[in-house]
Amino acid sequence: MTIKSLADPLVCPAHRAFLVADAHAQFDFFDASLRPDGGFHVLDHDGAPIPGSAQELHSTTRLVHSYVLGKIAGRTGCDAMIDAGMACLLDAHRDAEHGGYVWALDGNAVRDGRKLAYGHVFVLLAAASAHAVDHPDAAALLNDVEAILDTHFWENAPGLFRDEWNRDWTPFSTYRGMNANMHGVEALLAAYEATGREMFLIRAGRILDFFLNRIAPSENLRLPEHYTQDWQIDRSYSENPMFRPAGTTPGHSFELARLMLHYNELADTADADRILIARNVAYRALSDAWDPVQGGLVYTLDFDGQPAIRDRYWWPVTEAIGVLAALLKTDPTPEDAIWYSRLWDFAQTHFIDSQRGGWFPEIDASGAVTERQFLGKPDIYHSIQAVLFPLTPHVSGVYRDLRGVLAEAPTRPV
Repeated sequence: MTIKSLADPLVCPAHRAFLVADAHAQFDFFDASLRPDGGFHVLDHDGAPIPGSAQELHSTTRLVHSYVLGKIAGRTGCDAMIDAGMACLLDAHRDAEHGGYVWALDGNAVRDGRKLAYGHVFVLLAAASAHAVDHPDAAALLNDVEAILDTHFWENAPGLFRDEWNRDWTPFSTYRGMNANMHGVEALLAAYEATGREMFLIRAGRILDFFLNRIAPSENLRLPEHYTQDWQIDRSYSENPMFRPAGTTPGHSFELARLMLHYNELADTADADRILIARNVAYRALSDAWDPVQGGLVYTLDFDGQPAIRDRYWWPVTEAIGVLAALLKTDPTPEDAIWYSRLWDFAQTHFIDSQRGGWFPEIDASGAVTERQFLGKPDIYHSIQAVLFPLTPHVSGVYRDLRGVLAEAPTRPV
């Protein structure tokens, strides 16, 4: 896909039509996630349910959030998905015995009862999004998860979220990590925009300050993933190579940089230093992670910026698109437009399923679709934000600015 106007790609009519068309194609594909008995299927590449797949908390919440965005944007038929997700959160993921939200379900039975900050901040995101469309259960969900985050996860001294508990709130590790806190910023900013409650904005600012103003400058603008209990970088940590790999993850640098630009728009006073650190962190990740031969972004780097896991996934590309769109809205440069176009060209060539809808999650060294880490198409969340966020005029205010954007163009790719 060639964007005709590199000077201002976000207003290019052909590009906007493409974004709208792909949004509808994604929703068309993921509509099949809804189970007749409530809850959601995990979908294979062809859209068929994958038997035996657990329903994980982040998937439930991301579907709620994504379909709220679709509803606001004018997509019809979103209410059934939102209602099912909210019911599943309150009636199945919600732990009636111990409080909090369990990680994974088999139907309505608990498969994995751990209580993870990563999952709970996504509950806050889903609740905030549901609140933005006046869902009748939104206030109850938001108040409940806010209290749980306060009681069990928020550590006020460092101004960060701790990570994990057993189902009964007994500790099983002292691990601290960036990923849950990054998505915590996302959820806190959404909750602030949905409710106007200042506490959410203050906490988001504290997390951003730690990672972008303290850690990034000391690490040559890279962001280590893993920390000890007292929030010192744990350079020896390596667990799950997909969800907790060693080193740094450039996709998360893109996300945190975009969230800093989002926060900067909401703060009482905009600050050029916030824009500068966001730009520098994002461009460090682009420079380190872009594969100059094959294209695409490698998954992880070591602490010196050398590629570690060279596999290429869809979500870092979507997040790089997101931060470049945010920079183009905030402080545009010709280089932003070049990178934005380059990433969309790569996404269309390698990840977007133009026949069935949705994005393939991973490709091998030759650029062919593969399934080494992910089964099927895991969720709509990353890719739907990649196509919806560039359609709005601001970095913040998506609950307001998305209204009606999916009426801009035909509903299928042309």
